[in-house]
Amino acid sequence: MQTIEKESAASVNWQLKGTFLLNPELRQKALEVLEHTPFPTTKTEAWKYTRVAKIKNSNLAIQENPVTLTGNFGLSTESIQYVFINGHFSETLSSKTYPDGLKIGALSQMDDAEVRVMGGNVLLDGEVFSSINTAYATDGLYVHVSAKMQIEPVIEIIQINTDQHMLSNLRHVLVAEAFSEVKFVQRSISVNGSDNFTNVISEIHIGKNAKLTMDKLQEENETCFQISTELVNQHQDSNFTINTVTLNGLLVRNNLTIEVDGQNCETHLNGAYILNGNQHVDNHTVVDHKVANCESNELYKGVIDGKATAVFNGKVYVRKDAQKINAFQSNANVLLSDDATINSKPELEIYADDVKCSHGSTTGQLDEEAVFYLRARGLSEASARQLMVGAFIEDVIQKIENEAVTDRIHEILKERFNWVIE
Repeated sequence: MQTIEKESAASVNWQLKGTFLLNPELRQKALEVLEHTPFPTTKTEAWKYTRVAKIKNSNLAIQENPVTLTGNFGLSTESIQYVFINGHFSETLSSKTYPDGLKIGALSQMDDAEVRVMGGNVLLDGEVFSSINTAYATDGLYVHVSAKMQIEPVIEIIQINTDQHMLSNLRHVLVAEAFSEVKFVQRSISVNGSDNFTNVISEIHIGKNAKLTMDKLQEENETCFQISTELVNQHQDSNFTINTVTLNGLLVRNNLTIEVDGQNCETHLNGAYILNGNQHVDNHTVVDHKVANCESNELYKGVIDGKATAVFNGKVYVRKDAQKINAFQSNANVLLSDDATINSKPELEIYADDVKCSHGSTTGQLDEEAVFYLRARGLSEASARQLMVGAFIEDVIQKIENEAVTDRIHEILKERFNWVIE
C-alpha cells in the first residue's frame, strides 16, 4: 500500500499493489503527478458539476489474482470477444481465433516494444484519473488493423467487475491503418459486483481513409463508478463514429477528445443517457479541428428521472487555418421529475472565418397536451409517457448500426424502466 502526503491524490486509502503494465519511466511520471495533485473539486472548472469525493473516499483495492468466471458475456456469437475481469485479462472467456492481418491480444501478453511505450500522448499533468490509470494499469486490449483490411467480425471489449470495492485500471490501444475498417463494442457490466471503480483509457489512432466505429454500452450496477476516456487521432479522409449509451452506474464520467489532424475527415459523436434514482452522468467532449475541409456532428440526448443529475459539456475548436469546417452540436434533455437536474454547456471556439458551425441545448418536460392526446386514444398515462420518452431517446439509438447492441439497449430499458420500444 502506498502512503504519501495527505493532500495529494496519492494519499487515498486504497490498496495499490500488483504488477503494472506501462513502462517504468511513464509510471514514475504518473506517480510524481499524483504526489502533488489533489483530486478535482467543484472549484476545478472541468469538474464543476461532478463531485468525486465518493470515489476518493472509497476503500478500493487492485485485485492481484485474476477471478475465474463461467458463461458467455458477448452480445453476438459471431464477434471477436476479449474479456477483462477486475482489470485482468480472462483468456478462458476470450476468443482464440481472428482474421489474418489483425494483430490483437491483451497488452500484458504483447512482446512488441512499441506497445510497451504507448501512452506518451496521454496528458498527465493535473489529470488525476489519467495518472492513476497510467501508474496502475493492469491490462487492456491491443488491436492493430493492417492497411486495407476490412475486419468483418465486430470486436467486443467486455469489462466486468465482480466482488466489492475493486479498482480496475484498463488501457486499450486501437490502431486502424490506412484504408482499413473496424468496428468495436466496449461494454461495462457488473457480475455480483458492487461499489467498484472502473478507470479506463482508450488510445485510438485512425489512419488515412480508415473507418473506425465504437459502440460504448455502460451498464454497471447502481453502486459503481466509472471514468472512461477516449483519446482519438484522425488522419486525412478518415471516418470516426462513437455511440455512448449510459444506462446504469452511480457516477459515470465520459471524457472524449478528438484531434482531427487531416483534411476531409468525418467525426460523429452520439450519446444517450437514461437516469433515475441518484445517478450522475457527465459527458465531456472536445473536437479539435486543426485543418480545413472537415465535418463533425454531435448529438447527445438525456432522460433524467428521480434525483438524478446529468452534465453535458461539449467543446468544438476550429483553428485559424481550418477553413470550410462544418461542425454541429446538439444536447437535448427531458426531465421527468422536479428533482432531476441537467447542466448543459455546448461551446464553440472558432478562429477561422469560412465555417458553418452551430450548437444548441434544450431542456424541458413532457408535453402534457401530447400525453393527453395519447390517453384520449386509449393509452394509459404511464404508457403514453413511456411512448413519448422512448421516441425521444430512440433518435440516438437508431444511429447505432450494430443490431446486437440496439437489442441489448432495448432489453435493459424494458428491465429497468419497463419501456417497450419498437
